Amino acid sequence: MGVMAYPLRYALADLALALSRAASDPAEVRSTAARAAADMIGDGAGVQLLREDGRYEEIAYHHLDNERSDPLALALNRAGQAPDDEYSTTLAASRRPIVLAGESAAALANPELSITAAVLIPVIVDNTYSGLLILTRHTPDAFYSTPEVELARDIAGELSLAMSSARAQERLRVAEERYRRVLETIPEGVLQLDPNGVATYANEPIGVVLGMPRAELVGVSLRGFLDNVGQKELDRRIAECKTGRSTVGATRLMRADGSRRSVRISMMPVQDENHEFTGVLCMITDTTDHIDARGLKRQLDHLRRLDSLGQLIGGLSHDFNNLMTVVAGSADMILSSAEEGSSHYQLAKDILDAVGTGRTLTHQLLAFGRSEGGRPEVIPIPDLLTDVQALFSRTLGEHIGLDLAFGPEVWPIRAERGPLEQALVNLAANARDAMLHGGMVRVTATNKVIEPGQLAEGAPTGKLVHLVITDTGAGMAEEVRRRALEPFFTTRPTAAGLGLATAAGIVHNLGGHIELESQPRMGTTVHIYLPAAEQRGGTSGERQRRTNVIGRVLIVEDQPDVAQLVRRLIEPAGYEIAVATDALMAVTEVAAGARPDLLITDVVMPTMTGPELAGALRTHQPDLPVLYMSGYTAASLGPQLHLDENSMLLEKPFTRSTLLGAIRSLCGPQPPVSG
Repeated sequence: MGVMAYPLRYALADLALALSRAASDPAEVRSTAARAAADMIGDGAGVQLLREDGRYEEIAYHHLDNERSDPLALALNRAGQAPDDEYSTTLAASRRPIVLAGESAAALANPELSITAAVLIPVIVDNTYSGLLILTRHTPDAFYSTPEVELARDIAGELSLAMSSARAQERLRVAEERYRRVLETIPEGVLQLDPNGVATYANEPIGVVLGMPRAELVGVSLRGFLDNVGQKELDRRIAECKTGRSTVGATRLMRADGSRRSVRISMMPVQDENHEFTGVLCMITDTTDHIDARGLKRQLDHLRRLDSLGQLIGGLSHDFNNLMTVVAGSADMILSSAEEGSSHYQLAKDILDAVGTGRTLTHQLLAFGRSEGGRPEVIPIPDLLTDVQALFSRTLGEHIGLDLAFGPEVWPIRAERGPLEQALVNLAANARDAMLHGGMVRVTATNKVIEPGQLAEGAPTGKLVHLVITDTGAGMAEEVRRRALEPFFTTRPTAAGLGLATAAGIVHNLGGHIELESQPRMGTTVHIYLPAAEQRGGTSGERQRRTNVIGRVLIVEDQPDVAQLVRRLIEPAGYEIAVATDALMAVTEVAAGARPDLLITDVVMPTMTGPELAGALRTHQPDLPVLYMSGYTAASLGPQLHLDENSMLLEKPFTRSTLLGAIRSLCGPQPPVSG
């Protein structure tokens, strides 16, 4: 086999390409695999797979001697029969080839067909027995060598991979259609705009809002439905999205018939696979009736609808990313075995590019109605204010000065960085709007020890970090100051009334307290008090952990196709692998003495979540490293996933390189591959 291995590598790659091209025609898939097996190994070969009802379908059989093909196909065909015979049950249970010779081979068909040697290879698709590949020879004393049997297993493996990929792509197409139905059936209008504000996509509800058929909206600029103030606001929001930030606000649109409607617009940036800004995605809700008749209640109903939509899309995203993981991993394996520049190399690359497009769609949809929900971290105040300085400068503009004052002795805080930065930028934007003709914003940070009763009732006490944001703007009357933190309260007709309220909500969620101090023509000062973080020890344990070499890997994933894909992706690296599709089974095995060096597990599973499984296994192995996989993003998982220094999260879809990179990052070098 040493001489044959080189051309066979390309023969198998060509077979993979041919099978992928024939994926839409099951009969062509069977025929292609049978012909390839006969050509590569010699004599005759057939493929007999199971139908959806669990019984065998028609056999596809090919013999190098064409005169033998039809009689042997007729004799070996088990179409319509259940896989309950001795050979089928053995193949399904052992998943290993059955090699026959002499009388046992002859018993497969009529004696006059003189089968003298045969091999039966199981075809396993998505961890399930799905049929067999059969090889036959007819010369006296014929036999199949071990290399020939291994080659047959490789051919059956390519057939299994092609069928799994075809099934996953079909499910992917179904999931994409479900996503499109979501966009078409939600009550909110959806527009996708290019960087110049020209519509590139519109759903039916936005056509109703703007008074034009959706087909006529594509290619039309949103500016045509806005007055001068609205057009400037649109430019500002697109510019914010270009920096990577999403925006939410209210404005008035002029419909095609000349009537005006009050709307609420959520805008988020759209990026291509190279993270280049390509436009914005807008969700537009007609709030005219809310403002005129129902007021605050209708506004809150709208937010609840967004939250429900976010939950719906989050669930779809999980399933969608599982499918894309199988497709991406399968394509990645084809890519690694293909010659660069070949047609099958390009085909695999095209599949990976398409998966990237699907990932972008998932992230776009998840942006609607989703709270960030990230995990808290210890944040040094100097780092925080240095990081937000650029955001402050972009928010304030050139006509407003910025002064930051803090010392290195300021205590760190424990908070979610994203929401906290959002709160500070909201306060900067509010200050900017109060200084239309220019001014100064000053931010200071000091340590405070607050005794009970010093601040308002319910405010935190003890060691606090005191952030002060002062502007030189128009200030507020006392009546306005008292209501300034209320949701939807605003003194500007084009404002949403959520900037200060959102900042206050974020501060309260972090266990802090916020106060406003303001007088007309004297500017406004915002006081924020945040609990100081308790300092923790060093990272020697982490350094020790990352030098551990692992060999045994336990994969726990309730989706069999994903579990087997992970096995195939990491197996060549030399790991000893066990797979479980049920978390309780994995707990039982470890309790009985199994000792994996690494647990790879999905986060969301039916009987037990990934974190619960990790906790159960760590009662036996406290230092067990855990690599979590999930179709949800880290932000979407929120508090149900706590990552310690001995665990990581890998977001689906992923490829072999990202999976192996995550394992190395978590656990250190891989074991040497034997042989």
